[in-house]
Amino acid sequence: MENIWIIAILLFLITIFLYWKISKNYFKNEVFSKGTWKNWGTRLFYWQGAIFVSIGVTFLIIFLLNAINVLNF
Repeated sequence: MENIWIIAILLFLITIFLYWKISKNYFKNEVFSKGTWKNWGTRLFYWQGAIFVSIGVTFLIIFLLNAINVLNF
């Protein structure tokens, strides 16, 4: 059971890093203006979204790995 938690945490960190790398410049320049990006509330909104997306992707990957019998839990 501990191996699943290690895999889940690693997948979560990888997905949140990839989400940050791909989307930070888009949200900073296109969605929010430069003045509002400096506001902590705007960045909090961005990171909440990043965490929710990463949790969803992590669950999806874990259940896909379980469905193809790579992980057994």
